[in-house]
Amino acid sequence: MAPRRFRGFTLIEVLVAVLVFGVIATAASEVASNYIGTYERIRDRTLATWIAENEVTEMRLLENLPEISEETDELEYANRNWQLETVVSATEDPRIRRVEVSVASLVDDNEPVPLAQMTGFLGDY
Repeated sequence: MAPRRFRGFTLIEVLVAVLVFGVIATAASEVASNYIGTYERIRDRTLATWIAENEVTEMRLLENLPEISEETDELEYANRNWQLETVVSATEDPRIRRVEVSVASLVDDNEPVPLAQMTGFLGDY
């Protein structure tokens, strides 16, 4: 009786398969990491833009023109801390004010990370 030959994978074939799987898994994790990072940046910029728009809208709802000033405030919005810098300046027309709003993210004790800036004009007509 002739000996039976076992059919299966050789050690080299298994190592090549593991290597291919490792390369694919590494590439997939890199793509997922980039996707998550992009999502977080877009989310932060969107929230910062909403904060800036809200600030300009609140100033538009005032009965009188805001005074010429520079203010820096901190606020919590969407469970995050933000720095809001508002600069109200004069224009050639005394009935119009220029408003610049900058919004930065506050993370731990690091420097604020600027994410959005909006400029608007308010008029008293």
